[in-house]
Amino acid sequence: MKHIFFPLLFIFVLSRYTAHSQQPVKDKLHTSKQIKMAGYLNDRLQSSYAHNILHQDIDHLIAPFKKRTETRMWQSEFWGKWFTSAILAYRYQPGLALRAKLDYAVKELIATQSIDGYIGNYAQENRLQQWDIWGRKYCMLGLLDYYDLTGDGKILKAAKGVADNLMTDLGKAGGIIVTKGNYRGMAASSVLEPICLLYTRTKEKKYLNFAEEIVRQWETSDGPGLISKSNIDVASRFPKPEKNWYSWEQGQKAYEMMSCYEGLLELYRLTGKSEYKEAVEKTWENIRNKEINLAGSGASVEMWFGGAALQTDPVYHYQETCVTVTWIKLCQQLLRLTGEAKYADAVEQAYYNALLGSLSLDGLHWAKYTPLVGERLPGSGQCGMDLNCCEASGPRGLFNLPSHILMRSADGANLNYFVPGTYASLTPSGKKFDMAVETNYPKNGLLQLKVGVQKQEQFVIHIRIPAWSLKNEVRVNGELINVNQTGSYLAIDRKWQPGDQIQVELDMRGRVIKMGEKLQYTAIMRGPILLARDSRVGGPDLLTTVAPLADKSGYIVLEEVANKNTELWMQFKATFIPEGYKEENPVPVKIDLCDYASAGNGTVHSIYKVWMPQLYNPRGQEK
Repeated sequence: MKHIFFPLLFIFVLSRYTAHSQQPVKDKLHTSKQIKMAGYLNDRLQSSYAHNILHQDIDHLIAPFKKRTETRMWQSEFWGKWFTSAILAYRYQPGLALRAKLDYAVKELIATQSIDGYIGNYAQENRLQQWDIWGRKYCMLGLLDYYDLTGDGKILKAAKGVADNLMTDLGKAGGIIVTKGNYRGMAASSVLEPICLLYTRTKEKKYLNFAEEIVRQWETSDGPGLISKSNIDVASRFPKPEKNWYSWEQGQKAYEMMSCYEGLLELYRLTGKSEYKEAVEKTWENIRNKEINLAGSGASVEMWFGGAALQTDPVYHYQETCVTVTWIKLCQQLLRLTGEAKYADAVEQAYYNALLGSLSLDGLHWAKYTPLVGERLPGSGQCGMDLNCCEASGPRGLFNLPSHILMRSADGANLNYFVPGTYASLTPSGKKFDMAVETNYPKNGLLQLKVGVQKQEQFVIHIRIPAWSLKNEVRVNGELINVNQTGSYLAIDRKWQPGDQIQVELDMRGRVIKMGEKLQYTAIMRGPILLARDSRVGGPDLLTTVAPLADKSGYIVLEEVANKNTELWMQFKATFIPEGYKEENPVPVKIDLCDYASAGNGTVHSIYKVWMPQLYNPRGQEK
């Protein structure tokens, strides 16, 4: 009788959360489908495409689904993470070899599906425990991506089977998802995202009802309170676990928390419930202000910890790549939804620094953690396999960018990121137009944009002016345009004609960033790029105390090094004042800096540092 009662109870609970007064919300920006990138970023994507995406052993990923002996590990996420990365890579650059790999990966996964719909790696008696639901989430995400690519109804049926089986299994277990697995139910209930996506493709109300029930459970005594606690710092929402750091009691898990918020945004799109969007926006602001460091990411030992204020210190297991990728994905979700430039600013900072810094020089491996001081080390295998969560996650962030470079808006198009290449979009009247971007950004701040329209048409091109760019110059066909804002979009509304050109010059002066009061540290940024000292480029020992010679406004002159180390993307010389232990004033010295992504990242082992401690002077700033 027990196995009959609980499924009926679960169905009854779901029926209370029907799609009352639905108000579907449309995104402000829409991704591009025709993309042809060039330059440095394209080189990094090509490296990952060839050496990581195409290199993956599919049978190795499928093996756990055939064995089904797991009781606590997360091998099943690896298939879904690789597959969703590979779909992004295929959309960026379709190819027969990758298509064959995608087809094979789906065929082999679906072959493991049980009659009851289950696809996973857990033993029957251990279903719903630990990482089982998390793995089912990634399988559904992969299947839905493949369905979108192919339109094959059999794939949608398989995804529905996974979802229906999950709902049945939960019903038999009492219908409570937030007590399953770890991290206050955030890992398990992040299945909200594919459930919402499944509803958009099927319009079957049971999936929308299930999604609403998941969110309802977040606010129960056992739940993570992702809506009610959105006013509380993400690092302080729950007490730290007394015994097991990686446990159900842990409520600060960064990756899983943001995954849940991705799902909540999808549910907001379906229902229009403002409290969903507000909870994500408040949490995003808190993460950006209290957690994100100069490299654009954060988290220690995979948890939020108030890290923005602690970034000058060596931090244990800092900046997990899974966190970086999910932060980028969450920012892109908010960018699509709202069209606000601050989200693109955050993506750019994380992408050029933390994300590229975790990718090995050959594009094959991803670091699990990327500190701001120390060395870059590859991650180790997990779950008895030869890859780990970050190896699987990295490409999801890397290949997320291309479709967001030029995005279609209701009144025209938004240029969000400055990557050389050609990008196609549609005008408000539905006519095709493209934009050719010629630039060496972020090595310099000059952009040449060529607008390709079939015939004259009035629409708006929105160009992001980053928050850090205070001196800007924009010209249309040589005519100067007034730029009176930063951290937002410059809207150029005109009748565009074939041959029109836009020239943009952004402010690439070196900026000295200071932190600390009595004990002060400095770091240097140039545009979106964080700079670092690296032992490969010589100069004073990294332990030597040096002060950057900046002007009163905090800017420092950076001279590009012509004959730079070939493994470094960027290398600059800057003037510093060395530690002054003599009575006379110290003689300034030139020190080489490189981009953070290149620091410690090469064939020759090196150490690096971002934050430079300054000499403490009890007289204050007196010289």
